[in-house]
Amino acid sequence: MSKSVPHAPTSFRELEAPQRKAFFAAWLGYLLDGFDFILITLVLTEIANDFGLSKTRAATLVSAAFVSRWLGGLVLGAIGDRFGRKPAMILSIFAFSIGSALCGFAWGYWSLFAFRAIVGLGMAGEYGSSTTYVMESWPVHMRNRATGFLLSAFPIGTVIAALAYGVIVPNLGWRCLFYIGLVPIALTLYLRRSLPEAEEWQADVGNRRNVSTSSMLFASSRRLPNAVLAIGLATALVLIFSQHTAGYGWLLAAAAIAGFIVFAVQVAGRLVPVMLAVMATVFCAFLYSWPIQSLLPTYLKSELGYSAVQVSTALTWAGLGYAVGSCVAGIAGDALGTRRAYVVGLFLSLLFVFPAFALPAGNVVLLWALLFAMQFTSQGISGLLPKYIADHFPTRLRAAGLGFTYNVGALGGAMAPLAGTTIAGRVGNLGTALMILAGTLTVVVAAIIGFDLPARIGRAFKADDEKASSAMTERNTTRAM
Repeated sequence: MSKSVPHAPTSFRELEAPQRKAFFAAWLGYLLDGFDFILITLVLTEIANDFGLSKTRAATLVSAAFVSRWLGGLVLGAIGDRFGRKPAMILSIFAFSIGSALCGFAWGYWSLFAFRAIVGLGMAGEYGSSTTYVMESWPVHMRNRATGFLLSAFPIGTVIAALAYGVIVPNLGWRCLFYIGLVPIALTLYLRRSLPEAEEWQADVGNRRNVSTSSMLFASSRRLPNAVLAIGLATALVLIFSQHTAGYGWLLAAAAIAGFIVFAVQVAGRLVPVMLAVMATVFCAFLYSWPIQSLLPTYLKSELGYSAVQVSTALTWAGLGYAVGSCVAGIAGDALGTRRAYVVGLFLSLLFVFPAFALPAGNVVLLWALLFAMQFTSQGISGLLPKYIADHFPTRLRAAGLGFTYNVGALGGAMAPLAGTTIAGRVGNLGTALMILAGTLTVVVAAIIGFDLPARIGRAFKADDEKASSAMTERNTTRAM
């Protein structure tokens, strides 16, 4: 008698209860991540006034969280690969909650820079652990939707933050906005007691030792050298992004790049050319998206003269566009393929970037519509980015591979506000600077993904063995469903 083949789910409703539960828990964690992370962009002008900072100096505080993200992605990713996706996700939420709350107690530039770096550690770990957790809990053929739906939580968090800004800051001041960061800690208690572990990680890694990134990074012979390297790398990045290079910026940048390559070799082995190529892709992706993400509130307040309430409303529409776009991107990715859907979304975004920043003050409703459409396409399509990155790594190093690759590339986000304000100083207008960065880098990223350059580089360096192993794992998982 032949066995009946179990029905493969094709929609969220058809997923099993544990799979839906895993998604909602990760989604809520990522929402709170978005809330905590975006707060600094909302209150840059208030902080600059209180601490006596220039606009460019204040913008480096946005970069502070990016300075530490590579370390959070690497260490918390390694913990996720060795001990499971769930504990890594819990540690990540705890870290960004504590860091955000501490920002409310900052007494000057450097204390706030340090506390934002703690937020970056947690955010990096949350991105890698939550995305791998959901992907490995969902069927393979629905994983674009898994990441697209999950990443919709981040802009919802930013919308809630924008609404909170409009209510709290005018009445209680900017510090009270950061104290709310303690709220996510309650979520960690629920996650620890209620969530199952990701099925694919349990099957492929489970309790086996010496098979994941932690065994490579934390081996007894490597602990001390890696700790020294991490301290040196972090110091170089702090000096670069706080603009204290004393004329040695290029030397520090070269040292940082060399340090990243050393860690990449340990994590990826033969896949290191692919990992470096994906890092470059993510770096460019952040340079097209994060100037807008980080400097839009400043642009609306300082150049268009909008009030706190008007800024809050504009950011709400932008965030909703991002959230809806992420969900649509996930559906499109499963239907058309990850890369094809990604490229289409990027080129569509160019239709809205230029009108959004050419619009003069006073056209409030049209501005809302343009911001919604722009973020729907440009930011929403980034819901496919975790799936795009994860496809390059097998399960045993997926969390650290995704977390490290994404968060090293995310240094483009650290450069974004600096690049935006620098170009604005030369062209005389922040809106024009944002158009230049977004328009140029969008085309670059579309070309990289469209021509699949990381995969081509991998084939050129004969680095396909690990990727083939990952593909085989996915095929076996699909057959077992």
